Amino acid sequence: MKRLINKHPIAIRWFHWINFPLLAVMVWSGILIYWAYDPYQIKFFGTTWVKFFPQWFYDKYNINHRLSEGMAFHFAFMWLFAINGFLYVLYTIISGEWRYLLPDRHSWKEAWLVILHDLHIRRFAPAQLKYNAAQRIAYSAVIVMGLGSLLTGLAIYKPVQFNWLVLIFGGYRFARIIHFALTIGYCLFFVIHIVQVILAGWNNFRAMVTGFELKQKPDETLTSHERTE
Repeated sequence: MKRLINKHPIAIRWFHWINFPLLAVMVWSGILIYWAYDPYQIKFFGTTWVKFFPQWFYDKYNINHRLSEGMAFHFAFMWLFAINGFLYVLYTIISGEWRYLLPDRHSWKEAWLVILHDLHIRRFAPAQLKYNAAQRIAYSAVIVMGLGSLLTGLAIYKPVQFNWLVLIFGGYRFARIIHFALTIGYCLFFVIHIVQVILAGWNNFRAMVTGFELKQKPDETLTSHERTE
C-alpha cells in the first residue's frame, strides 16, 4: 500500500528551480567569454591531444567572438546566482534541512553501494532518509563548487580590488583555470543528475515539483536485513 508523504519544502523547490536557469545562463555566457580567448588544451610531448574548441569548430559554425555580450550577462546574472545560493544555504541552516544534505562518516561507503544498485549489480540500495548517500555527497559538493565559482570569479573579475583572493588561488592564471574547471564540473553534474532523475522515476521528479511523494510501505514479509541488503 502507498502513502503520500511530504518530501521537499516549497523553499527548497523554489531555490532548485530558480538555480537551474541561472546556472544555465552563467555557463552559456561563460562560454561566450571563453570563446574570445580559449587557451586551454591537453598536450603530451609538445603535441595537442585535446582542445576544447578546435579551430574547425569555429570555422564550421561561424562562431563570432561575443565577448562584451558574454561579460554583460555573466556579470549581471552572477549576483542573482550568488544571492539564490546564499539564501538556499541560509534556509538549510535555519530550517535544519542541512541534516539531510551533509554527508556523514558512512556516506562514502553507502554511496558506493548506491552506485552498485543503480548499475543493477546489487539488489537492494542502502536505507536512506530524504536523500541517499550519493546524493548527499553530490549536492554538498555542488554548494562548495558554487562558492568556489563565486570566489574565483571575483578574483578574475576584479584582480586588483580582490588581490588577496588572487593570491589565495595561486595567481590570476590559476584562478581562471579553477573557474573553468568548475564550469566543466557543473556540466558533468548536470548530465549525471539528469540520468539519476530518469532512473529514479516520475515519482521522484514529481516530488521536486509538488513537494509530495508516493511511498511504498515496506513489505512486512521481508526481514529488516533483506530490505537493507
